[in-house]
Amino acid sequence: MPLNKRKLLNIILKSILVLVSSLILLIVLIFLLIYFGVFGTLPDKKTLSAISNEEASLVFSSDSILIGKYFAQNRTNIKWEQVPVHLTKALIATEDKRFFNHTGYDNRSYFRVLLKSILHGDNSGGGGSTLSQQLVKNIYGRGDYGYLSLPVNKIKEIIIASRIEDVYTKQELLLLYLNSVPFGEDVYGVESAAHRYFNKAASELKIEESAVLVGLLKANTYFNPQLNPENSFARRNLVLNLMAKEHYIAAKTCDSLRKLPLKINYENLNLKAPAGYFVYQVRKKTLELLDSIKTKTGKVYNLEKDGLKIYTTLNMQVQQLGSEAVKNHLAIMQKLLDKELERSRFKKQWYKKQKQHAFADNNDSLKRDIKLFGWDGIQTFNISKIDSLWHYYKMLNASVLISNPKNGAIITWIGGNDFRTLPFDMVLSHRQIASAFKPVLYATALERGISPCSYLENEENKYTGYEDWEPQNDNHASTPDSTVAFWYALAHSMNLPTVDLYFKVGRENLIHTCKKLNFPQFTDDAPSIALGTLDLSLYEIVSAYGSFANKGQMNDLVMINKITDADGKTLYMRETEEPAKVFSTKTSEMITAILQRVIDQGTGAKIRSQYGIRAELAGKTGTAQTYSDAWFIAYTPDLVIGTWVGASTRDVHFYSRNGSGSSLALPIVANVIREMERDSELKKRYLTHFALPGDVYTFLQCEPFHQKRIKGFFNRLFHRKAKMDNDTLRSDKKEKNNRGVKSFFKRLFKGDK
Repeated sequence: MPLNKRKLLNIILKSILVLVSSLILLIVLIFLLIYFGVFGTLPDKKTLSAISNEEASLVFSSDSILIGKYFAQNRTNIKWEQVPVHLTKALIATEDKRFFNHTGYDNRSYFRVLLKSILHGDNSGGGGSTLSQQLVKNIYGRGDYGYLSLPVNKIKEIIIASRIEDVYTKQELLLLYLNSVPFGEDVYGVESAAHRYFNKAASELKIEESAVLVGLLKANTYFNPQLNPENSFARRNLVLNLMAKEHYIAAKTCDSLRKLPLKINYENLNLKAPAGYFVYQVRKKTLELLDSIKTKTGKVYNLEKDGLKIYTTLNMQVQQLGSEAVKNHLAIMQKLLDKELERSRFKKQWYKKQKQHAFADNNDSLKRDIKLFGWDGIQTFNISKIDSLWHYYKMLNASVLISNPKNGAIITWIGGNDFRTLPFDMVLSHRQIASAFKPVLYATALERGISPCSYLENEENKYTGYEDWEPQNDNHASTPDSTVAFWYALAHSMNLPTVDLYFKVGRENLIHTCKKLNFPQFTDDAPSIALGTLDLSLYEIVSAYGSFANKGQMNDLVMINKITDADGKTLYMRETEEPAKVFSTKTSEMITAILQRVIDQGTGAKIRSQYGIRAELAGKTGTAQTYSDAWFIAYTPDLVIGTWVGASTRDVHFYSRNGSGSSLALPIVANVIREMERDSELKKRYLTHFALPGDVYTFLQCEPFHQKRIKGFFNRLFHRKAKMDNDTLRSDKKEKNNRGVKSFFKRLFKGDK
């Protein structure tokens, strides 16, 4: 070899040697700098031994269904015995097949990555990180160190991984990994992932389902089975192949599983929120209870990180019955309301007002695809911005609250149409209570010694002391020549006798009753309060009716039975509290007997005639002025169910009887109770008998109307003449109608002669 070439080769070799030596020294230097904490303190073995993943707190219904989570990270930790064997095998075969042979880092993997991925550009070689290193990354994340970020982070992970392997067994490391690894969609840990994508616990996963979840780890979005099912299917089959290659499953089993279609049961509580309004209220109550625990014991719990388990009173089966009843009924009634708003020109006037003031820009009238709540869920509508506002403005909303009057347990809480898009809770909203308030007045009268067989005035009057107020009955009928029985006036929700009763009872006595029922204080002294002009919430009125159902005793409504920590230790257990005595047993029984007549013959009779419900029920409708609010509350000894229906603002309402309590609110309750009657367990538990004493019903022997005694000969004479004239007028009108009917049928059948 010529001298010049030999010198050149030596120079090149020396340069390479110097470069390699410098690189090694640089790596050693960086390693030492990292090891001694120049790039941040590394956790020691003591710190590593105290690792605990943040864990979401879980909310369960009384029938053991997961209905909500509170979390900083959506993670639920599980124990080793809950992890399927095939899940760990799928994980090891795919992510770290030499997991049981290395001590935190795998030199062979680094060499493979160097040859295949870097030198040959072949990404199929996979990454060099072990499961232990991935675990470290999941727990501690990665820092930003500029151009040194990659080597610094990798070396950090190697050092910490080797330490963590000295602290934990391989089994414990696998469990830590499975409880911390992200699965996309802000879901952490295999338990949460199993619930999200398959709606089951991790312990119930099948082999092919485990393969889907392990496949997700490579790229959470690209292999998401909900978003990209084709990619997920291909990745699942690759994981199955790797399991067969490592002899974790037989080749024949692998072939069979690869042929199965991709099946998921996607369940996202954040999107569906089947009990969203209730879960939100439980959160507020839980925080109050945790503050109380802190005050008593000094122990602090973090609702979003400590994995608490909250066991509630909600019955998810009944909750779903309520949701279906609301959806099915309002979908029908909304169409009827839309037509009435069109005919009344309300819609046209609303649009005109918006365009004059709020929407001067023409772009607000341009149509575009907008996602809005519809009765089939979140839907895409091709409408303008102003149309989208009208969509919600004219929308009917409904709230449903069901409780057990014997202990106050809340069984169902539906605060509106959709918690995600319409989070305002209508269970707590104050609206005009209307005639649903009347039983409170009548119960107050019974407490004051007024008999259900007392007779009340049914004559129209002008109350000059109250701005010439002139109340009327719903059908505008009055009977100045006779009075109405107390029980009949309540059963048929008559206004004029109710006002007369108000003056007999006295405002202060009514206020006293309202205080005992925890109603908001009212300062208005107008007698219209007797007809329900007071604004109450569904929460307040359902609680009040509970006193009628529970022999005059009212329980506070409760929603939480028990709270435990992540290990199952009880932190809170609901104790039985003494109910408040609001009415005497006799009064509650009498009101119940009269409200049974409401269901059987009065304003709530549709529940029998149209829906065929046979259960013993007591109840009351309520229809606010101008049909802005519709109410219906019914109860048994073990159930109080109330519903309110109306638009978000009172100017949107029906202009016909479609907006009455019996048409707009009652059907929701009726559909729930009808389904409960069909379920033997629910029927036995909630649709129980009143078993009232027989003497309670003696009021039925009182005639509904009582003829007034007319004083004076001439008064009786002219009253008799006026009555005869009225009778003659009614007789003539009846005869005229009969002639009209006969004439109609004569014309109808004339051609058959």
